[in-house]
Amino acid sequence: MPRTPSRPRLAPPPAVPAAEEAPAARSRNTLKVKVPRARRFVALAGNIGAGKTTAAKMISQCFGYELFDEPVIDNRFLRDYYADMSRWSFTLQLEFLIRRVEHHELIHSYKRSCVQDRTLYEDPEIFAKYLHGLGHMTNAELDLYYEYFQRLSRHIIRPDKVICFEVGSVDVLLQRIRTRGREEEKGIRPQFLRGLNGYYASFPLVLQEKYGVDCLVLDVSRQDIRRGRGREEFLDRVSSFLA
Repeated sequence: MPRTPSRPRLAPPPAVPAAEEAPAARSRNTLKVKVPRARRFVALAGNIGAGKTTAAKMISQCFGYELFDEPVIDNRFLRDYYADMSRWSFTLQLEFLIRRVEHHELIHSYKRSCVQDRTLYEDPEIFAKYLHGLGHMTNAELDLYYEYFQRLSRHIIRPDKVICFEVGSVDVLLQRIRTRGREEEKGIRPQFLRGLNGYYASFPLVLQEKYGVDCLVLDVSRQDIRRGRGREEFLDRVSSFLA
């Protein structure tokens, strides 16, 4: 039986009019960030553990954007995938494709600005290619995946902006993965993340040249965007980028 698309998790809107400063602007850090006036569809991109989920929630809360979480928490194939990638890589990639396309369709119907945790394009441009290169997807599976991608993404809207996180240190990624404590991710190996970083190095250029999407690349290896000066600097850069 087909599943009913899940609704996105909604973040509470700011308690001030759009013309005023975001709530964070009156915090003890005296953050001076203006809420972007124009309707935007912004997405986050980056390796596993880079900080996309944290950033997406911050953008949602500070700017009043509708939040579309990455569909991993209730994903029915994720645990099996990490246990046996050769068996489940193709299945998981199709699952993510369907859920992200559903997100794009919902975003198109929303009048508010939206923020998406992980882009639709990381799967065909990074994960599918990488898993195929590792021998976890056959040539036929990769070809079939791209057929589905072309058909399902043909008429969807693209993000106006993408924020790409760079974290060159695999040790930092592993530490952040351990900190958030997702059971399925406990077995992720450093070599796997290092290979993904190789693909992510060229991903901003792929987005710009192939898909025509404007990108902001931020190195967050040493920056804690959750608090203090790191938070201020991050939200200020994002505010300027989305203006």
